[in-house]
Amino acid sequence: MEKPTGPIAIPAQIVVKDLADLLKISVNEVIRNLIAAGVFASINQVVNYEAAAKVATEIGYEPEEALVAVPTGAAIRPEAATIGAKTAEQGRIVRPPVVTVMGHVDHGKTSLLDAIRNTRVAAGEAGGITQHIGAYQVEVNGRKITFLDTPGHEAFTAMRARGAQVTDIAVIVVAADDGVMPQTQEAIDHARAAKVPLVVALNKIDKPGANPDKVKQQLADVGVVIEEYGGDVICAPVSAKKGTGINELLEMLLLVADIEDLRANPNTRAQGVIIEARLDKNTGVTATALIQEGSLKVGDTIVVGTVSGKVRAMFDDTGKRIKKATPSMPVGILGLSEVPEAGDILTEVEDEKAARALLQQRRNAAAAAQNAISLDTLYMQMQEGKVKELNLLVKADVQGSIEALRHSLSRAGTETLKVRLIHDAVGNVTETDVHLASASKAIIIAFNVKVDGPAQRVAANEGVDIRTYTVIYKLVDDIEAALQGLLEPVYKEQVDGHAEVIQTFKAGKRMIGGCKITSGKLTRSSRVRVMRGGKEVFNGLIESLRRGKDDVREVLSGFECGILLEDYNDLQAGDIVEAYSMVRV
Repeated sequence: MEKPTGPIAIPAQIVVKDLADLLKISVNEVIRNLIAAGVFASINQVVNYEAAAKVATEIGYEPEEALVAVPTGAAIRPEAATIGAKTAEQGRIVRPPVVTVMGHVDHGKTSLLDAIRNTRVAAGEAGGITQHIGAYQVEVNGRKITFLDTPGHEAFTAMRARGAQVTDIAVIVVAADDGVMPQTQEAIDHARAAKVPLVVALNKIDKPGANPDKVKQQLADVGVVIEEYGGDVICAPVSAKKGTGINELLEMLLLVADIEDLRANPNTRAQGVIIEARLDKNTGVTATALIQEGSLKVGDTIVVGTVSGKVRAMFDDTGKRIKKATPSMPVGILGLSEVPEAGDILTEVEDEKAARALLQQRRNAAAAAQNAISLDTLYMQMQEGKVKELNLLVKADVQGSIEALRHSLSRAGTETLKVRLIHDAVGNVTETDVHLASASKAIIIAFNVKVDGPAQRVAANEGVDIRTYTVIYKLVDDIEAALQGLLEPVYKEQVDGHAEVIQTFKAGKRMIGGCKITSGKLTRSSRVRVMRGGKEVFNGLIESLRRGKDDVREVLSGFECGILLEDYNDLQAGDIVEAYSMVRV
């Protein structure tokens, strides 16, 4: 039966089952298309408009966003599945903001986190902090704020690279006596790439050499314009050492949270992100999760990444045992069978059967999903609507090169595909650069610099495209060619196998070589070269491979076969037949 096509209105959030009904296709087909788009969702989970629109487009519809709201986030409990969209939306309540602190080394990130923790930890916690779980909550005017106690943009970006968007607000710590430094710029770029609002904490204002006005001007020079200068970035002067300005900073964070209108539904199945995990000799696997939607309870069955388990016990950031964790709450969990990775997605499911099904979904999706962007595939992904902007991360030998590259790249791009420079700096390509590129789906440009060994390994594992150049016009030509789908692919030769000719046979006018495969394999479509006495005497294709009387597709090492080469009848005993292929780099 032909599927319906044409315009279709899709709400901002929709349950997978309802999406299937709306598109008049099966739930399985919806889930398959979601997995292909890199979205993992089961029948009762909610997906956003972007994900639903991809499914609709794939089957021929022309989606547009409807002015109807339904709940976002995790799977809806069976008893809540029948609640109408309006009622469910009313169930979304204001949740505490999740804050990450970043900045240059020695500017006071850790000191600020300690000052906040020591002065504003929720009342009634006599005995102090007894359990470090990588995050904590503070209370301000009866409202809570969650801080991730993993300062630094490396951890922040590593979680983004694994698909987890954890942070709501990024606090950039800048020392008033030191100003904007390279790592300050890096932290700003990482926060911008994640598209989270910034708040500047101007630290060390009590030091004799402090010059707040100079720092504010430096921030404006790198594109961070504070409110005092007519911008929209809040700047809070503080002294982490003396505890000055901490209350005001916390109140500013709540103000930003109010503007962002952060909400979650505590009445759905729990969904969250792993912040850190470890193996403890006494308690076994301990994982810290940040709950983002729903409520997690002791006894719930959960899937974390590709690991499953049942919540045996939970404790909060003070070490106190709890039975229930709500949105934006960091919680330590016992009960997983293996140690998950930071950034893994936690999903509560109905039972072990559902856990097995979701695990299989995720494994299949991990094997099939290829989210990496490369210049070679850019035009194709652009045509498919998967890419609307080309993110570039540039590392160069000197600042002058960066300025020239910025100028040249600013003119590249088209109406349908914008070129966006997410980060640039002087120096070799590092592992941190690769993590940022992976999280932002960016291509790295290395101009007259090297790529560090660890960065090469991480790039290979995460599929990050690193391009090295020594001439600016060649770089710009490649970018423009990629935007127009004209980039010539680069190939390298790969040897697939060797065979030795033991004897030859005549078959009419044709010469068949009786061979033994000495390494690798030969296939019927292989391109081969015949080597005799170290010299190449033929380069062409295999016409047929035979074992006994049968034509075969391939022959592996250790086996014998008959080879007939295309347009070549001069095989001799002792010849070496080398099979090779051209692999796209």
